[in-house]
Amino acid sequence: MRIAFTSKGTDWDSMMDPRFGRTEFLLVYDEDKEELIHFDNRAIEDVAHGAGPKTAQKLFELKADVLITGNGPGGNAATVLEKAGVKVFAGAGELTVREALRAYENNALEPF
Repeated sequence: MRIAFTSKGTDWDSMMDPRFGRTEFLLVYDEDKEELIHFDNRAIEDVAHGAGPKTAQKLFELKADVLITGNGPGGNAATVLEKAGVKVFAGAGELTVREALRAYENNALEPF
């Protein structure tokens, strides 16, 4: 399974980014390979409209099964993620990426 995180940095100790569409980075943890990769999403700051759906498309390209974020995606992005079969969990905005993974594993995050 591939678990994606909205993050302000590129490693396990980075703080989660509570935003979805304009998150600074997307981190994806591949449980099978025990590998953490990242995608720099900061260019999305210059996009006037459609940041959420564009970030959702990137998650689809990164083959995420689960998304862990702070506040959750907006309506259009949520629709894209739902159609792609990505399960979304919110409430991790004040955690590090490592803490967010543990919270997810302990069923402490809210399904979106």
